[in-house]
Amino acid sequence: MTRNVKLATNDSAHGDPRNELVDHLPALRAFALSLTRESAGADDLVQDTIVKAWTHIDKFQPGTNLRAWLFTILRNTFYSARRKTRREVSDTDGIHAARQASRPEHDGRLALNDFRNAFEKLPDEQREALILVGASGFSYEEAAEMTRVAVGTVKSRANRGRRKLAELLQLEDGEELEMTDRATLAVMAQNHPVSR
Repeated sequence: MTRNVKLATNDSAHGDPRNELVDHLPALRAFALSLTRESAGADDLVQDTIVKAWTHIDKFQPGTNLRAWLFTILRNTFYSARRKTRREVSDTDGIHAARQASRPEHDGRLALNDFRNAFEKLPDEQREALILVGASGFSYEEAAEMTRVAVGTVKSRANRGRRKLAELLQLEDGEELEMTDRATLAVMAQNHPVSR
């Protein structure tokens, strides 16, 4: 029982949606990094996603959200490959994680590396929910559509993930993160719009 996200977007408003694929590469790579936890695997996953999207572009419905469609393909590709191989790639020494982002230029008490380490300790489902509704800016409904779970499940995963992050980062109730990185702040923000 799948339905496409029927949001008005610019994704296909200008003709062939293939012309818009490159615009979504940074967001796809960030999502892929959150799933694979290593750069080479993320690049491969994005490449596989683009190839699948390109060859099956006829299945994309004009007027729907191209970015959400691409994220769904990426997510499904990741979990299909994971089921086939039954193994995860780990980054025990943190080399790949250290390359994922540069440190924000501030002297706040919370370093980006601390956040990254805490984020990596979350269960996959919670990390995925926070990336989708936080850093990537999807609504809970869009994230539910992409992950094929109920909206309440996405909200629950995101809220549990935020609580666990706050616990791991030893934040007091109501204490704000002292970060300048917008994606990190978005992951921790609790007041996401229910729909866009």
